[in-house]
Amino acid sequence: MEDIVSEYHIPVLYRECIDNLVIDKNGVYLDCTLGGGGHSEGILKELSEKGHLISIDQDQQAIDFAKKRLEKYRKKWQVFKNNFENLDMVLYMAGYDKVDGILMDIGVSSTQLDDPERGFSYRYDTRLDMRMNRSNPLSAYEVVNEYPEEKLAKIIFEYGEERNARKIARFICESRIGKKIETTGELVTIIKRAYLERAQKHPAKKTFQAIRIEVNRELEVLEKAIDKAVDSLKIGGRLGIITFHSLEDRLVKKKFKDLATSCKCPPGLPICVCGWKAKIKLITKKPIVPAGKEIEFNNRAHSSKLRVVERIG
Repeated sequence: MEDIVSEYHIPVLYRECIDNLVIDKNGVYLDCTLGGGGHSEGILKELSEKGHLISIDQDQQAIDFAKKRLEKYRKKWQVFKNNFENLDMVLYMAGYDKVDGILMDIGVSSTQLDDPERGFSYRYDTRLDMRMNRSNPLSAYEVVNEYPEEKLAKIIFEYGEERNARKIARFICESRIGKKIETTGELVTIIKRAYLERAQKHPAKKTFQAIRIEVNRELEVLEKAIDKAVDSLKIGGRLGIITFHSLEDRLVKKKFKDLATSCKCPPGLPICVCGWKAKIKLITKKPIVPAGKEIEFNNRAHSSKLRVVERIG
């Protein structure tokens, strides 16, 4: 395995991303989720001196780290603090209209998960937060303490696929009557009450995922970003998206299928009247998943899936 270990974050499906994305070494590329800079560095290594990479992240901590790591590539690299749902605006600010390839690594970096102060993990007892962008007004604290019971239950069920969603939402609302729920530890204790029998996985895993998705608008942002990314590709340019849970992967699969469809008329019509033309073709009919060695090397890669498409005329 290549030397891709970063003290910040180990990028998943590293070689697979580079091989499927960088089709022109002189081209312009966009990394929508900079993180620790692992994938960005891989792209930069592959590019010639004429090539260029733009990276985006909404986490200033990630940007500060990556700027030091990628200092030697500064002549062919730009970085912007923004949410990748605004990738079209970022490209405009960078001076580009269309690019040759775009990568999205959807998920929370190892550093964010392992930093107790960020409040992403149920493994630490710390203040509820879960914001990828710390300047955002909405955090896990507001979701847990201010959302009505029905809305909480809906979020936990839909975003966490948690069968005990209604019970957990009720326990949260009952617990916050006398005192606000301040920490991840307090929330974990409440969630555990909904499990009468021992769970295979940590009982708080699904609820924490759901709250994180709500705080960061992850699925909404992803859906918007896919449309903008496809429209920002040159003909022949590629878009690769790495997902880490079924909700993300289903959304990406559905969007890609929709964008690769040439006609959306109701079945049975003798001719097409909708005029819809496919924008992409599927490069990966089935998602690329990590090989055994990568899972052994990086346990957090086990659920990752990479789907790749190519822009067509």
